[in-house]
Amino acid sequence: MSTKTLSLKEIKAPIAGELEEFEKHFRNSMKSQVPLLDKITYYIVQSKGKQLRPIFVFLTASVWGEIGQKSFNAASLIELLHTATLVHDDVVDDAHKRRGFFSINALWKNKIAVLVGDYLLSRGLLLALENRDYDILQIVSTAVKEMSEGELLQIEKARRLDIDEEVYFEIIRQKTASLIAAACAAGTASVTDDEGVIKKMRDFGERIGIAFQIKDDLFDYGTAAIGKPKGIDIKEKKMTLPLIYALSNADKSQRKRIINKIKKRSTDPEVVSEVIEFVKSSGGLEYAESLMEDYKNKALAMLGSCPDSPARQALFKLVDFVISRNK
Repeated sequence: MSTKTLSLKEIKAPIAGELEEFEKHFRNSMKSQVPLLDKITYYIVQSKGKQLRPIFVFLTASVWGEIGQKSFNAASLIELLHTATLVHDDVVDDAHKRRGFFSINALWKNKIAVLVGDYLLSRGLLLALENRDYDILQIVSTAVKEMSEGELLQIEKARRLDIDEEVYFEIIRQKTASLIAAACAAGTASVTDDEGVIKKMRDFGERIGIAFQIKDDLFDYGTAAIGKPKGIDIKEKKMTLPLIYALSNADKSQRKRIINKIKKRSTDPEVVSEVIEFVKSSGGLEYAESLMEDYKNKALAMLGSCPDSPARQALFKLVDFVISRNK
């Protein structure tokens, strides 16, 4: 089957019943006696995305054991903390749209959005504590700590635009890959105590998370398969892999000229177009795509040594879906 035509519905097939049950579990985990909060959490459920992280939780759990209550708790905890970070991110970024819906801060202002994020965070922590899922709590709490560190490191480095490849990978490992890694580790830990297996699936998730972020970097340059150039990362002065590669291979004067333009005129459409062309002509997109494929192949190799099952086959397809998606 071609990954280009593969749908998320096909990937979900081995865990379709569990995902349906998860919807109720997740809604119940957010319930509150405060009417305003209940209204906002209902809106969050209605505007949810693909829910890739719960899918990773259930598929990895199914590969290594039988999905049970602890797996549902793990998926809910992951999604609660992920949603909390998204709500807070929209406040930090002053973003008014999320997945085509108005953000919480756009509809209810920043103060309420921050408090809602705090509430979701606390609900996730309490869910784990109430069920004594301390191992799952440690896995996910570590991921949230790393996500915060990654965001702050990116902000710190963006001021000087001095991110090299090593720093870039540390940022995306923490900022993006850590939660996908946590989803895979938590799903596995919900059905087995084998530390070696849990670490293996965490490493698998981290590799997929890094490939996922590189794919997002490529969206900014609007390759033929994706559509028109966006240039959002350039406007926000974010140093992504294609740009880092292009700058590292430019001569000193060209590098200085491009960096100065990004520093002073990053929102100018002419500058954005110039930077996009500079990256494309420098081979930045091809370089990023090759590294994305490397991380994908490393993840697939790790999956190859897992017990065969419909869930493992679905994970193979999910890896391809993450890399071939067009949004």
